[in-house]
Amino acid sequence: QVQLVESGGGLVQSGGSLRLSCDASGFTLDYSWIGWFRQAPGKEREGVSVISSISGRQFYAESVKGRFTISRDSDRKMVYLQMNSLNTEDTGVYYCAAAGFGPATLDPSEYDYWGQGTQVTVSS
Repeated sequence: QVQLVESGGGLVQSGGSLRLSCDASGFTLDYSWIGWFRQAPGKEREGVSVISSISGRQFYAESVKGRFTISRDSDRKMVYLQMNSLNTEDTGVYYCAAAGFGPATLDPSEYDYWGQGTQVTVSS
């Protein structure tokens, strides 16, 4: 069974914070990387941040470095994205996704398993 369920999205003012959660407890397959991607209206889906399921090593898109922090709990059932200093360009649908095996990447095409997404809207 492959199931990733996102939550925590919402409407926030510019400069505010949100914490997204990805429930991977229903995900029974092995995976190497899990993380967050987003898609703004009219734009392609892009990688935000991913974390290794084994080492905990993290990668971030340049646009979110220093503002967003990815984390996971010790049993790998929950993955979080703490988003601070949000701005209007962070608006979009945020997806949790997992990849089987391979090197670290923020390329969405390398991820096989996806949640349904949660909307994040940042107002000015």
